[in-house]
Amino acid sequence: MLQRFLYSWLINFLGLWVAASLFSGIQYSDKLRILIVASLIFGLVNALIRPVVVILSLPAIVLTLGLFTLVVNMGMLYITSALYPKFSVTSVWAAIGTVMIVWLVNYLMSNVIREPKS
Repeated sequence: MLQRFLYSWLINFLGLWVAASLFSGIQYSDKLRILIVASLIFGLVNALIRPVVVILSLPAIVLTLGLFTLVVNMGMLYITSALYPKFSVTSVWAAIGTVMIVWLVNYLMSNVIREPKS
């Protein structure tokens, strides 16, 4: 379980780091420590709050054929930004790009690093 959590934290960090490098709308004072803490908070928000939001927004997700999950993920990013002010998302386009990059990094890394089966 700890290994899975650390794996998720690493994936979130890599995704946020790549997105912050590409988009000027992600502010973190160019300190990796801030991104490390932000990725930890982002992982906790995704683990604790996102499942409830997904269940509550299930009709919208079904009606949009899953595209509404992009909005849910952007919301999780904004919650992270609100909980940790040193990491901020200043534009909607940066949030969209960040969510897509975190998803892409997660997808690519899950194919590169296979989790051991329990």
